[in-house]
Amino acid sequence: MKLSSLLSRRSFGALLSAALVATAATAAEQTWVTYEPKPGPGKGKHIVFLSGDEEYRSEEGLPMLGKILSQRHGFKCSVLFSVNADGIIDPDAGGSLSNPAALDSADAIVMLLRFRHWDDDTNKKFEAAVNRGVPLIALRTSTHAFNGLKGPYEKWNFGNKGGFGKQVLGETWVSHWGRHKVEAMLGVVEPGAEKHPILKGTGQIFADSDTYEAYPPADAKILLRGQVLKGMKPTDPPADYIKKRASDKQEQGVNAPAMPVAWTREVKNEAGKVNKIFTTTMGAATDLQSEGTRRLVVNSVFWGLGMEVPAKANVDYIGEYKPSMYSFKGYKKGVKPGDHKL
Repeated sequence: MKLSSLLSRRSFGALLSAALVATAATAAEQTWVTYEPKPGPGKGKHIVFLSGDEEYRSEEGLPMLGKILSQRHGFKCSVLFSVNADGIIDPDAGGSLSNPAALDSADAIVMLLRFRHWDDDTNKKFEAAVNRGVPLIALRTSTHAFNGLKGPYEKWNFGNKGGFGKQVLGETWVSHWGRHKVEAMLGVVEPGAEKHPILKGTGQIFADSDTYEAYPPADAKILLRGQVLKGMKPTDPPADYIKKRASDKQEQGVNAPAMPVAWTREVKNEAGKVNKIFTTTMGAATDLQSEGTRRLVVNSVFWGLGMEVPAKANVDYIGEYKPSMYSFKGYKKGVKPGDHKL
C-alpha cells in the first residue's frame, strides 16, 4: 500500500472519530439548553430553570423566559427538563432532571415542578444550591413540587407537613379555587404592596389558569390576590358566588377575600443562609402570554438577586411564542431540548 494512501485512510479515520465524538457530545448537550447572554445588567449571573410538571407546559414557558432574561437582560440562562431515555422532553418522567450539575453554578433558580421524585444525586445538587442561599422563584405547582421521595429527602414530599412547598415556599397544594379551565383571574395589588419592586411596571396581570386556594404564612408579604373572573378573558366581570374552603370547610364569597396568588418571604435554610423567596400560583405557559405576568417573573429575578428592578423591564418575546393549552398528556410529542435553542 502506498504511504500516501495509508496516510489518507488514517486521516479519514481520525476525522471520522472526531466527528463521532463531536456528535456524541452534541447529543449529550441536547438534554438541556443554555442561552448565552447578550450584554446587560445580568452579566456574570447564571439563572437555572427547572422544568418538570405534567400539566402547565413548563417545558414551553420556561425556555421563553430564559430567552428573554438572556437576550434582553444579560443573564446566562440554563433550562433543565424532564426527559425520557432517548433524551426527548417528557413531563411525565417525574424522576428526571437533565444536567443537574448546572445547579452547582446557579445564582438563582426559577422552578415550575410538580410531584417530582428525583434520585438522591439530583436532590443533593438542588439542596446544595438552596443551602447556598440562592433566591427561589417558584411558579404554579411548585407548591407541591415533590412526591414519592425516600430517605433524607422525604421531608420535601407534599404530604409531609406540606413538604418543600409549605416549609420553604409558603404554601402547599390545597385546592383549585376558581373553576378549572372555566374561570381565569386578574391580579389585584394587595394594599400596602403598591411600591414593591417586583410590581414595578407590571400593569395588568392576567392568568387563564384558575386561582389556587392558598394561605401564605404570617411572615410572607402578599403582593397580589387573584380576582376570580366569570370567564376566561381579562374583560370578563368578577365572579360572585359562595365557595366552601377546603382548608376548614367554611364558606365565603369567592372573591371576599380573593386568594393570594403572589408573595415573598425570606427563609433561613438548614445551612443557616437566607433564601429570598418569590412564589406565585400563576405560571402556566398560557399565563405567560400576559405581558404583566411575564414582567412579574422577570422582576422577581432582579429582586431575588438584590439588583435594581427596571422601571419597565423589556419582556418582548425572542422569536415566536404560541404555547399549548394546559392539560395532562397535552405536551408536544417528540420535542428535544435542543429544539429550544436560539
